[in-house]
Amino acid sequence: MPRPQIPDALLAKVARRAVARLARTDRPFVAERVLGVCAQRVRDRRLRADLLGEAADAQLGRGLTPRHLVHAYGAELACADTQLKAGLRKEAAASLTRALLLAFHRVPHIDRLHSPLSDDPAGFTARLRSSATARAVAAPRGRKTPPAAPPADRPLRLLVVNRANANFLGLLTERYANHPGVELRTLDLAADPELAPLAKGLQRMIELPLGGQAAYGAAVEAALRPHLDWADTVFVEWCSLAAAFMTLVDPGSTRVVVRLHKYESFTYWPHIMDFSRVDDIVFIAEHMREMTTAAVPRLLADDAPRLHFLHNALDLRRFDRPKNDDARFTVGLVGIGQIAKDPRWALDVLRLLRARDERYRLLMVGGGINPAPSPAAGAYHAALEKELAELEPSGAVHRLGPSDDVAGVLAGVGVILSSSVREGCHVGLMEGAASGAVPVVRDWPFVAGRPHSTRTLFPEDWVVTTPQQAADRIFSLTASEEVRAAAGREASRHALSTWDWETVRDDYDHLLLGTDRDVTDPPATAGATGAGPGNRDTTDRRG
Repeated sequence: MPRPQIPDALLAKVARRAVARLARTDRPFVAERVLGVCAQRVRDRRLRADLLGEAADAQLGRGLTPRHLVHAYGAELACADTQLKAGLRKEAAASLTRALLLAFHRVPHIDRLHSPLSDDPAGFTARLRSSATARAVAAPRGRKTPPAAPPADRPLRLLVVNRANANFLGLLTERYANHPGVELRTLDLAADPELAPLAKGLQRMIELPLGGQAAYGAAVEAALRPHLDWADTVFVEWCSLAAAFMTLVDPGSTRVVVRLHKYESFTYWPHIMDFSRVDDIVFIAEHMREMTTAAVPRLLADDAPRLHFLHNALDLRRFDRPKNDDARFTVGLVGIGQIAKDPRWALDVLRLLRARDERYRLLMVGGGINPAPSPAAGAYHAALEKELAELEPSGAVHRLGPSDDVAGVLAGVGVILSSSVREGCHVGLMEGAASGAVPVVRDWPFVAGRPHSTRTLFPEDWVVTTPQQAADRIFSLTASEEVRAAAGREASRHALSTWDWETVRDDYDHLLLGTDRDVTDPPATAGATGAGPGNRDTTDRRG
């Protein structure tokens, strides 16, 4: 005999009791299993999505990654697809928004030391890619005219766009503001009084390509059109909200270039963007290109934007200064404000060093971790503070806080450490290497073992896997100041010849201005076009 169907109302009651238990127990796995069984037997699609979503919210609210996160966001996508098929565009947009907010919540990807997205980029995003609603939002709407060739009879008009984060734009805007072949304008979407209120609101940005929000679309078109009509090329910093917003309208004959750092790969923005309106995407690291294209494989399609790998624009020569006399035993950790920096790993290294020689100390530069965003952040912050309270009184650790003179601070650092679990390129590490500090780089777990990883971004001998290997490398290369200084000089040579702005700026000229345009500056330093490990690659390789 067929098993009798338990009423949805009873299943929902049992499931919600399980959800309530999730909030009260330190061992939530049984409750999660009960919830899963109940939710899978619920026949009503909307109720099933609500139950799974409530349970996911309960776990996320505890700072935990839900075991059923993919099922939860997938159930909401199923609702979106049903609504879209019924012509309910607004409701479909709301469900897709809810699914994205669940899938890319900061707890699983930002506030913990591993991420289901980095563990399996293609698997984690598979349900999103199979959703009819998500596909419709990101479907190519194209442009009426192809991008025009750079003008031959006047300077190229370059518009540089960001939204409240121009941290890595200084050298680029300075160069093109003073370049005879360029007329430069900058646009901060968050600061522009007309664009700021338009460049926000995920749900309406989703609903627009589904055929809704006509008034919003007209307002975006009217506000962006003068900027697009003026520019020959638009360079959008960060492949996030600003880039998605810019692609809501047809750019006409204006070429659009987007630069992706790291953060964006752990957000929903690349998944809802219309890449048919982007001509080039710049990655600052090969491993970020690899992870992003695995999660968003349409970037590898024949009609996708051209993909490039160019190093970040960094002024590293100002860090090349003589070391202070006491730098040999000072290990520097620059940038500690994110859990991904994992400063607790650095403390493990420090304990191993001081077990053999108490002259070693750790200098932590930058603002601390904010415990407020989530319980996961709060838990890491509390554990870190407990460890620091044990180490600081002896002078083993010194927290400097934010500094306006990092170059001056690094003059007192003999070893520069990267303890991170993930990075795009780790600017603080590169600055330390340029200063002549000995680099010690953890094999970033988010990308370790992949074709492109920490070991392909940096020289192999810089990279370690465990705190013990890090301590051994430090002991070996600080055996004397002469040994340390020689290793530091070699690191500085590599950093300056590979990542300094004077080395990489021609690549940006080539990308943004075109090969047929005059470049009036002197040639880049030696090594700028070498084929060795670490050098940038501007080819269009999709594989």
